[in-house]
Amino acid sequence: MSVPENISGSEGKDEESEDESEILEESPCGRWQKRREQVSQGNVPGIESAYLAMDTEEGVEVVWNEVQFSDKKVFKSFEERIREMFENLMQVEHPNIVKFHKYWLDMSESRARVIFITEYMSSGSLKQFLKKTKKNHKTMNVKAWKRWCTQILSALSYLHSCDPPIIHGNLTCDTIFIQHNGLIKIGSVWHRLFVNVFAEAIHGNVHQHRDEVRNQHFFAPEYGTAGDDYAIDIFSFGICALEMAVLEIQANGDNAVSKEAIDHAGQSLEDPLMREFIQSCVRTEAKTRPTAHDLLFHRVLFEVHSLKLLAAHCFINNQYLLPENCVDEKTKSFDPNGIMAEINHCDRPGIHLKYSHVSPLELDKFLEDVKNGIYPLMNFASQRPHPIPRALSLSQEQMETVKTPTPEPQETETRKVVQIHCNLEANEEGTRSHLSLFLKMDDRLHRQLSCDVLPSDSPKDLASELVHHAFISEEDCEKLACFLEDALCKHWSGTSTSPTAMAVMY
Repeated sequence: MSVPENISGSEGKDEESEDESEILEESPCGRWQKRREQVSQGNVPGIESAYLAMDTEEGVEVVWNEVQFSDKKVFKSFEERIREMFENLMQVEHPNIVKFHKYWLDMSESRARVIFITEYMSSGSLKQFLKKTKKNHKTMNVKAWKRWCTQILSALSYLHSCDPPIIHGNLTCDTIFIQHNGLIKIGSVWHRLFVNVFAEAIHGNVHQHRDEVRNQHFFAPEYGTAGDDYAIDIFSFGICALEMAVLEIQANGDNAVSKEAIDHAGQSLEDPLMREFIQSCVRTEAKTRPTAHDLLFHRVLFEVHSLKLLAAHCFINNQYLLPENCVDEKTKSFDPNGIMAEINHCDRPGIHLKYSHVSPLELDKFLEDVKNGIYPLMNFASQRPHPIPRALSLSQEQMETVKTPTPEPQETETRKVVQIHCNLEANEEGTRSHLSLFLKMDDRLHRQLSCDVLPSDSPKDLASELVHHAFISEEDCEKLACFLEDALCKHWSGTSTSPTAMAVMY
């Protein structure tokens, strides 16, 4: 952006900053405010422009993405499918996947477009980080490499375990982002939606990372064929893991990175387990590549989780049952010289572990890191699959042949609710209350639901609605209705606007 000559340096920067923060547009609900400043989040296919925006409710920056359609009639014909697929995309939720917040359609006399809001990754891409590391003549820390590989594989395992599997299809060091705390997130999960479904309808050419010479080595030999599947993501991950280990795979000038350069980079690794791990990912034959879940159990990554990590995950999963600041309050009540554990040996003195050996600040940071997804638990059963868009799992050829003349049967919940906890908080006027409902299922997974309720709302109708949307099973409907009736009756009969909490176990 040019700055007039009569403005001093500091004044020019201030004016430039004000111009970039200027609000250009608001979402229909008023929550998202589009600013002038453009951002790059990995050159997502089909997105001609992405802007920095403000989430006025949470007070954080987000990315405002726009997809322009060349023909309003074509846009109209795609409208139902667009809504269905974006609704399903909003259900893709994992701590190592860039969050998809909201979408809406905009069709006026002059344009037709889809706008969607995604999480803003302020610290930049993995590619940028690796370049800075190499520029500073540093090498990659092995522990960090293992932690990052685990986080990426955790996300891929989640995507591939969906029914049908979500194939990323665009995994490169440009579409993997790293936060300042070491948290890794993969973006562009909606890549195949744009490429497979909307390629001809989107204004301009659909951009793919494969079209760029510098990124061609990330794509498996079978990429784009009718038979490609989740194995293409494993190949791409293998190249990412190799680049993380060596910081950069050398190319010959402006040409693409050759297979010889990849082989040479792999052979340069000193750790034979790391070398075997990466080589298994980039095998030419797709069927011989391991799955993301298998790779998490590879000897180079797998380790028995410490009791500390298991306890932290248990604490985070049940945090809603505990009072706020309970860790801080609990640690204050302990005698610093008190012994919390001891290890006895027959042939030598035992070891006493005191409470003073534990730093509350370090413990808080560790719990925060676990909550953010930096230390995932992957040695247990994966989460229940989410329904996802067909376009994300089918090739272009398959998309042309798939037709669904009749709606598919609605999914139902089969798991039992074993524990219910709710919190009710009235607004200042007392005309409505916000209900937060926490459900613990019999497989130890949780649901967290919330909505506004009125005094006229029927507990039975609320429970029936949860059954309809497959949040609870039919068998639990009456049980939950009775629980809500009791909770709402106690809440509405009170005169205070302070929160009301109730819990019950079955």
